[in-house]
Amino acid sequence: MAKSTGSLIAALVAAVLATNIATADQYLAVVLPGRMFKNEFAARGLSMIVLSRSIGASATPTSALIPWNSCGAYMAATLGVSTFSYFPYAVFNIASPLLTITVAFLGIRMLVGVKRDAPKEM
Repeated sequence: MAKSTGSLIAALVAAVLATNIATADQYLAVVLPGRMFKNEFAARGLSMIVLSRSIGASATPTSALIPWNSCGAYMAATLGVSTFSYFPYAVFNIASPLLTITVAFLGIRMLVGVKRDAPKEM
């Protein structure tokens, strides 16, 4: 359904956030959407660097904003404040996925790899 590179990245960021919420672990939010989207990135000729960069800019920062996520629970316990208390001050965590989507729609640094068929699953 994603027609442009920007909409593909937006769908990826949404999947990363949904996985972060559903699985409560940032590592699964990195691996699962990466495996789900790699064939489409390859089919469009986009570099896997773009996939990796987009996942890294959205999965890692947002995990600390979800109270039941392992990162959010650790941060809340370590800081002694609830996740909702530090949420308004977590500017980077909120801005990073939004900037990832914005940069994709603007077409900035959307590296193109070698156009080839989607990789075969092992």
